[in-house]
Amino acid sequence: MKIAITGKGGVGKTTFASLLCRAFTDDGGRVLAVDADPDANLAAALGIPAERAADLQPVARMKELAEERTGANGGYGSFFKLNPKVSDLPEQFCMEHDGVRFLWMGTLEQGGSGCACPESTLVKRLMGHLLLERDEVVIMDMEAGLEHLGRRTAEAVDALVVVVEPGQRSLQTAHQIVKLAGDLGIEEVFVVGSKVRDAEDLRLIEAAIPADRLLGSLAFCEEVRRADRENVAPDRLSPKALREVREIKNRLLERHGKSA
Repeated sequence: MKIAITGKGGVGKTTFASLLCRAFTDDGGRVLAVDADPDANLAAALGIPAERAADLQPVARMKELAEERTGANGGYGSFFKLNPKVSDLPEQFCMEHDGVRFLWMGTLEQGGSGCACPESTLVKRLMGHLLLERDEVVIMDMEAGLEHLGRRTAEAVDALVVVVEPGQRSLQTAHQIVKLAGDLGIEEVFVVGSKVRDAEDLRLIEAAIPADRLLGSLAFCEEVRRADRENVAPDRLSPKALREVREIKNRLLERHGKSA
């Protein structure tokens, strides 16, 4: 299953992504976690020690690799391959920790979604490979936009999950993402509530999100906050949060037509 997770910054998107990786892994899934958010924090949320994470480099900044794989050697405006070999890159650049394999995709710092450069070509080809050609659970921590997803790769996403907190700005962002996903052809778009403190918070989310789109919610949790402060995976300190995410995972699988 291929799952993209997005939402407004600060809503708990990366925490949810890490817990979802753990839920799938604990239930026997082979999981590849991909960080495609410019504010890259997924490695820490998965519990990868800082000294190991320091050795990681985002694929989007591997200029020499991009030029080698695309055959670009003439500078700006030169011809290069649009379909470079990428099948070996996940094994080459993944880091495994506690049963989850992690890949730092990164984002392009220049040119935006229309950049026709070797780095952009390599990233988009690798994203397509992960979504279209890999037989495993791929969980991508995205930014609020969907710039990594072209129409062909977007159609390969089994589910887009938008994380929201109880607030109007977060909910507005969610509605914008849902519309953009529809434009890209992503058929299954779901929402997960985060940092829910009380019944009023839950009512706000339920009033804004159709019931068939809402997968569930995570309660505000001091243990998750402590995990962030101590730089450990949230599932280590909050079994309750992991149980909530496992229930959300099961609902996602049921609505996607698979058995949990």
